[in-house]
Amino acid sequence: MRIALTGANGQLGHALQRVLGPTHELVLLNHDALELGKPTAVETIVQTQAELVLHSAAYTNVDGCARDPALAYLINGLGTRYVALACQQLNVPMVYFSTNEVFAGNQRQPYLEYDPPAPINAYGRSKAAGEAAVRELLTRFYIVRVAWLFGGERNFVRTVLRLAHANPQGEIRMVADEIGSPTYADDVAEAVLKLIEMPFYGTYHLVNDGACSRYELAQEILRRGGYPDVRLKPTTLYEYQRDSTPPPCSVLANIAGAALGLQLRSWQEALYDFMHRIQMQSATPMANPQP
Repeated sequence: MRIALTGANGQLGHALQRVLGPTHELVLLNHDALELGKPTAVETIVQTQAELVLHSAAYTNVDGCARDPALAYLINGLGTRYVALACQQLNVPMVYFSTNEVFAGNQRQPYLEYDPPAPINAYGRSKAAGEAAVRELLTRFYIVRVAWLFGGERNFVRTVLRLAHANPQGEIRMVADEIGSPTYADDVAEAVLKLIEMPFYGTYHLVNDGACSRYELAQEILRRGGYPDVRLKPTTLYEYQRDSTPPPCSVLANIAGAALGLQLRSWQEALYDFMHRIQMQSATPMANPQP
């Protein structure tokens, strides 16, 4: 299948290339090739003559979105609308990657696929606008929500490892009351590969199984990275001031995907595989990796 991939240079984009590249013809659209905030994006995608569009491009700097919500809406909201319009013209399905941050995070039970979005920050609002545009314009689509993504060069896992390596006897402050679903980009890509071959259109939560706090995730990263002497100091969302306001508890339940056999493994198993890959690549230092 000929597939156009937006955000080809991003964390998820690279994972999709690794997984889908061997069996599909990918047309890679990075930032230089596709200006999402402009209507010209429609024609750029139409010219690919794709049979499916994977839309992983987004403005994902959540604090940047809070500082400039108009830019976030332009790229994530209207930009997604342009991608959907291109799919409409091509008469092809679209996969739109969304986020846990479309939810308020004010409930203790995991969010289901059709729970109503109620974002509390600019990033979440812009991604929810993208979801609305897809549903408004298309009848054949997959909305795939992911959360706390890791797998590329810039993510929470690598940040914790860099901080630990810089000061292996030091202390790291980590938020203990933000709960979510850590998710490995390669596992998402594997699930998407199976999903598009079914095809069963609709909304999916493709996240690794289980949930934890940022503090608990950092604990596991330090343990597996071989940094037993780094001290974690728990802090709260209120104390950890930042421009954006993340949803406190935005765990996603994978119900629709699991019913089709798309059950992602535990986040602990996925984290171990990613950290093993880091070790093999030697891109991010680890002291004494543990199984």
